Amino acid sequence: MRLAKILMWLCISLLGAAAVAVTAFSRGEPVNSLWLVIAGVCTFAVAYRFYASWLIAKVLTVDDLRAPAAVTRADGKDFVPTPKWVVFGHHFAAIAGPGPLVGPVLAAQFGYLPGTLWILIGAALGGGVHDAIVLFASMRRDGKSLGQMLKEEINPVVGLIAMFSLLAIMTILLAVLGLVVAKALAHSPWGLFTIACTIPLAMLMGLAIKSGKFGVTPVSIAGVVGLLFAVVGGKFLPDSWDSALTLSTTSLAWAIMIYGFAAAVLPVWLLLAPRDYLSTFMKLGTVAVLAIFIVFLAPPLQMPAITPFIDGSGFVVPGPVFPFVCITIACGAVSGFHALISSGTTPKLLAREKEIKLVGYGAMVVEMLVALMAIIAASTLPPGQYFAINSPIDPADPVAVEMQLAKINAYGPTYAVTLEEMKHLATQLQEPTMIGKAGGAPTFAVGMAVMFQKVFKGKDALALWYHFAIMFEALFILTTLDAGTRVGRFILQDFLGTFVPKLKDTGSWGANVISTFLLVSAWGYFLYQGAKDPEGIAKSLWPIFGISNQLLAVIAFCLGTTILIKMGKVKYCLVTVIPMIFLTCVTFIAGWMKIFSPKAAGFLPAIEKHRALLATALSEEKRKFSEQAITNAWVDIGITGLFLILVTAIILGCAREWWLLLTGRKVAKLQESAYQTHPS
Repeated sequence: MRLAKILMWLCISLLGAAAVAVTAFSRGEPVNSLWLVIAGVCTFAVAYRFYASWLIAKVLTVDDLRAPAAVTRADGKDFVPTPKWVVFGHHFAAIAGPGPLVGPVLAAQFGYLPGTLWILIGAALGGGVHDAIVLFASMRRDGKSLGQMLKEEINPVVGLIAMFSLLAIMTILLAVLGLVVAKALAHSPWGLFTIACTIPLAMLMGLAIKSGKFGVTPVSIAGVVGLLFAVVGGKFLPDSWDSALTLSTTSLAWAIMIYGFAAAVLPVWLLLAPRDYLSTFMKLGTVAVLAIFIVFLAPPLQMPAITPFIDGSGFVVPGPVFPFVCITIACGAVSGFHALISSGTTPKLLAREKEIKLVGYGAMVVEMLVALMAIIAASTLPPGQYFAINSPIDPADPVAVEMQLAKINAYGPTYAVTLEEMKHLATQLQEPTMIGKAGGAPTFAVGMAVMFQKVFKGKDALALWYHFAIMFEALFILTTLDAGTRVGRFILQDFLGTFVPKLKDTGSWGANVISTFLLVSAWGYFLYQGAKDPEGIAKSLWPIFGISNQLLAVIAFCLGTTILIKMGKVKYCLVTVIPMIFLTCVTFIAGWMKIFSPKAAGFLPAIEKHRALLATALSEEKRKFSEQAITNAWVDIGITGLFLILVTAIILGCAREWWLLLTGRKVAKLQESAYQTHPS
């Protein structure tokens, strides 16, 4: 039996290696997308079976007899021992926002190979470790936030800098996520109806499970049936409902703020956990169906493995393949935002330490598979269509459209595309145009719709599945925003508690409401400004979204390294040190290039460009645009520079702590909560 298992895992490993080799070295004929699926599934299996098991057993040495924070501090509101699959659903829904869908689509500009390699290596050796070790640390420290743990394990100064950094970065991340949702659901009654229905459905599920009269399985089945009715029913709303649910971006911005506030304040079992769990069925169900269709249809990858844009000449993602493929693809490989969830809501729900492998590492590698599906969806489209959709131009300007299509065609027959072809695609999708739909989400929706339409055929099938995919993406993002707001509330309470101790008490309704109101007001301001004026100050947040996210991961790896040293696990520190050093190089190089380099659409070169334009005769409209662009660029420079300085201070503070511990100048003392035996 043992020999059979060894041979089985050896075959899986060799098959995965062969799949990666085929995708990397095949030239000439298009590579079948099945090879990417095989590479992903084999990497998932081997990483979860061996690396995750070794990490949990040898490096972290989890103790299943130890009661975690969800048990020792159970309060029925924030700390609630919850079935592991419900926690998995919440955690996956919270971490899998726009990143695993949008990032890989944008990174397909470099070809399918760079993004695929980063996803496979990053998730297995970086992302899974990152999520698991932060979750482990928080569960043993009363569910404390990342910033609070840094404060206690390093020193108060580093902790306060970390908390301020986390709050500033979270404000940007949540504002951007909210803006994506608002734009996706604007004037879309079907999508809004379906997503709105998940709120009462989730609350009914939460009440049913909390009552103890119903098990998780029957409640889950009822919830999924209700979700399916909501998805189908949204397509056949009466005219009066259609009119009432056709909201503007600004109206949706207010609705998102209200929902974010409620999700952060109400007991976690009532809305947040069951809604994320319910959303996970739709997320994983849709992705699983997409994966089945990919296997069934076996579409070829039309995008080359490597494109001419790896040198930084691309217009989808400005900048060279390194470091920007690692910035563009965060969720799906390594994402700092995951550390906030792993030290926020999830450790307050997970009832046993042994489940860290499933929830911490497992959810991350499942997200890896989602990211691969996104790469495939983008790369099976004709490259010319991909670049036309993602062109940063005004589609209403015929001269700009003609010049952009000529530019794309100039790269050779592989990238051939015509205006008639794009008009036909827009007609099929029942959209006014598909040129200039940058951002990644429309591209993923088109790729997904094309595959679904080949199986579920019909007159308007392509349009139906396209709009379903847009709604599906909005659902992905909203579950990250609600969990992120609750986590942000915990961090803000830790920060404010330094100055006003009463505000640190998560058991106080008053402290919770005040902290949530302040946090939602912060990200809500930028969200509303972005909804009201797309070219205004909120636009300046987009270019630094990826960099700020990965700086969070650097902070998390600093904490993980400190804890391993204090645990006497110095020989295992490379599992956190290597990804920390790599991401530090990635983020600092990217930050430098975003400020100074013309090849990365640098902010200073942009300022010089618009200053030169202002010196010429411009219309009033174009003059205002250039003036706003200069303001945005200065904001970008200030925020990027501030983040890099703050993270440098944290890294230096941690490095000093490591030196003191390793040289014996300071006694290693873990700030874990008192050991309590698990009641069951």
